[in-house]
Amino acid sequence: MTYHPKSDFMRVMMERGFLADCTDYQGLDEALCAGVVPGYIGFDATAKSLHVGSLIQIMTLRWLQKTGHQPITLMGGGTTKVGDPSFRADERPLLTPAQIDDNIAGIKQVFAKYLDYDQAEAPALMLNNAEWLDGLNYLEFLRDIGRHFSVNRMLSFESVKSRLDREQSLSFLEFNYMILQAYDFLELNRRYGCLVQFGGSDQWGNIVNGIDLTRRVLDHQIFGLTTPLLTTSDGKKMGKTADGAIWLNADMRSPYEFWQFWRNTTDADVGRFLKLYTELPVEECDRLGALAGSEINAAKIILANEVTTLCHGAEAAATAEATAREVFEKGGIGDDLPTLALTASEVVDGISIVQLIVRAGLAKSGKEAKRLIAENGARIDDAPLTDAGLMIDAGALASPIKLSAGKKRHALVVLEG
Repeated sequence: MTYHPKSDFMRVMMERGFLADCTDYQGLDEALCAGVVPGYIGFDATAKSLHVGSLIQIMTLRWLQKTGHQPITLMGGGTTKVGDPSFRADERPLLTPAQIDDNIAGIKQVFAKYLDYDQAEAPALMLNNAEWLDGLNYLEFLRDIGRHFSVNRMLSFESVKSRLDREQSLSFLEFNYMILQAYDFLELNRRYGCLVQFGGSDQWGNIVNGIDLTRRVLDHQIFGLTTPLLTTSDGKKMGKTADGAIWLNADMRSPYEFWQFWRNTTDADVGRFLKLYTELPVEECDRLGALAGSEINAAKIILANEVTTLCHGAEAAATAEATAREVFEKGGIGDDLPTLALTASEVVDGISIVQLIVRAGLAKSGKEAKRLIAENGARIDDAPLTDAGLMIDAGALASPIKLSAGKKRHALVVLEG
C-alpha cells in the first residue's frame, strides 16, 4: 500500500503497524486534516477488565486523542445482552444487567489510564449503547432499520459463514448482533458526529454494515479502520498465557506479573511491540528491536517499563523492575512477587508441595505440577525440587518459601499471622 498520509494520525497508524485495512484511506485522511474527527471502538462488558489483547485498540484511541481528535469508548451495555458471535464456536453465556454494570465499572478504570476525559479540547467520551438500544421498539426497529439488511449478504460474512460451515448452531439472538452494532455506528454519527469506527480485522464485516446503514438512512459518509489481529511470533494469541489472560486491572493481574509478561517477549516481537504498545520514537523502536544476543534483554526491560508505566504508573514499573532484578540476579525474594497466603489451620497436618505449586498458580493441575518436578523444572528457595511427595508444615513456613517454575515464574508462600 503506497498511500502517503497527510494527517498525523494516519501517519502514526501506518508507521507503527496499527493499520490492517481502511474503507477509504484518502477520504479519512482528508477528514482528519479538515478538523476534529470523533472515532469510536465498542467494547462489550463480558469481564471486569480488558486484557492485553485489547491494548492495540486502546492505543489506537490514545493516538487519536494525542493527534488532536476525539476518542469515544463505547460500552456495550446493550449489545452485551446479545453477545458477539464473531469467530466463536459457541454462544456466549448471557449476563444479568447487574453483572454487566459491574463489568463496565471495572473496564472504565482501564480507559482512565490511557485517555483524558476531562481535557478542554476534544475530551474523550465514555458512552453506553444501552442509552439507545434498551428503549428500542422492536416493530419500529424492524421497519426502519431491519429493511436495510440483506440476509443473503449477512450469511456471506466470514464470522457467520465459518460458524454455519462447521454446522454449529447460530441463534437468531446472535444473528441480530451485527445489526445492533451497525445501528450503534448510525446513532453515534447522528448524536455525536462520529466519523470512524476502529476494530480488529475480524470486525470488518460489522464495520462495513454500519457504514452502509448510515449512508442509507442519513446519507452521511463515514469510515472504518481495522488493526491487525495480533499473534506472537510463535503463533500464540496476544494476551493469553498458560496461566490465563493478562488483565489490565491491577486487582486481576498484579503489576509485577504484567511487567514480567512484557519482559518475557520473544526476541522477534520486541521491535513490533515497542511500536504498538509504547510511545517511543519509531527509529528508537527499530534500533532496540534490531539488538541481538544478550543486548535484546535490555530492550525487553525498556518495553516492560514503558508499557507498565502507561498501564500502572511509573512507580509500579520501577518496583517491578527492582523486584525482577532481586529475584533473578541476586536470587533474593522480591516483596512484589505473587503471594499465596496460608492459614495455620491449612498446614496443621502439612500440605503437599504439589498442592502448593497449583495453588500458587505455577501449574494448572496436580498432574502438571508432578510433571514439572519430574522434568527438573521446579525449585524451592532456588534449590532443585525433586520430591513430588514433599510435605510442608508450619515449621517450614516460619519464613516465606519461594517456589519457581522454570527460570521466569515465581511465587511466594507465606503463613498468615
